[in-house]
Amino acid sequence: MRSAIDLAGRRFGGNGGSKGDRPPPQRPEIQNILALAQARSATDIHIVAGSAVLFRIDGELLPVTRRILDANLAKRLSYSLLSEARIAEFEDKHDVDFMMALPNRSRYRIHVSQNDGKVNMVVRLLPKEPFPLEHLRLPDVVYRLVRARKGLVLITGSTSQGKTTTLASLIDAINRHQRKNIITIEDPIEYLHPNKSSVIRQREVGRDTPSFAEGLRAALRQDPDVIAIGEMRDYETIKVALTAAETGVLVLSTLHVISIDKIIERLLAYTPDGSEGQVRILLAEALLCAIHQELLPTVDGGKRVACELLFATDAVRNLIRNRGSYQLRSIITTGFRYGMRNIKVSLDELREEGVITDSLYRLILGSYR
Repeated sequence: MRSAIDLAGRRFGGNGGSKGDRPPPQRPEIQNILALAQARSATDIHIVAGSAVLFRIDGELLPVTRRILDANLAKRLSYSLLSEARIAEFEDKHDVDFMMALPNRSRYRIHVSQNDGKVNMVVRLLPKEPFPLEHLRLPDVVYRLVRARKGLVLITGSTSQGKTTTLASLIDAINRHQRKNIITIEDPIEYLHPNKSSVIRQREVGRDTPSFAEGLRAALRQDPDVIAIGEMRDYETIKVALTAAETGVLVLSTLHVISIDKIIERLLAYTPDGSEGQVRILLAEALLCAIHQELLPTVDGGKRVACELLFATDAVRNLIRNRGSYQLRSIITTGFRYGMRNIKVSLDELREEGVITDSLYRLILGSYR
């Protein structure tokens, strides 16, 4: 990659481009940044006015150029990845989020936003294909979910904890080992799944279907065995997903929540007044398993997942129905024979392997008390 001075001084190739997620041509500066990010195993690129170009590497934001980007340069770098249609959309809404694929099979999730009147961009670098489920090194009991015929599997955690990666790996495992009809509804599509043993239809919100809820309703008319929903984030999606899981479809989804015992409260936060009881009943019948993740940096510069597991036993279902969610953590702690585990078990294993530091162990464990 050229120096920061060279990068800032060169002329950009303009804002023209094509529709959809195909990148516009003549963008050598951003190509250099993307190539360097790939070479340095960065997970994200931040283009921010008033800052150097930043890469997120091993969880930390690191400057990779000496020169600070002014507002004009940050805008030109951001616009160099936008087609004319996307620029028009951004200038109308001040936010645009989309996927971009390059001929070398590199894929990126791109979000351009306006902040304090300035144009900034975050680029998430995506693996070219899903990680095999075995590579995530989750507890063995998780692999049994691939053979489940119905119910709801929720992958939970805060932002950037690998929820989408785990979801994609579960889909890939089903695709490799089962003969199923799999339908995904995503915003946007992050991982492409070619048909293997299963057949997969991937639908993107805004391009292939108006909303998660509409896409989910349509999926139920397509003889599905498995439905994967990128995120549970509105009442209609939650209600239809729970109904589908209860009536014989395996539903996989993610949910932003800080701890596994907050799942019920998070789902109910989307529920209109008067519908809480119905959602509790549906969730009690539909829930199969919740996997709560913490994606942790390892001492060798890699990443490992620490997780909590909640399986829907009779006791769990009763708590969900009867507003006893505050007792879920004690059930997880005592439910080892059902495959459950609390975060301390995962952290103990990772520390004993020597892959996380004692200070990180104490930090994560302390946040669960």
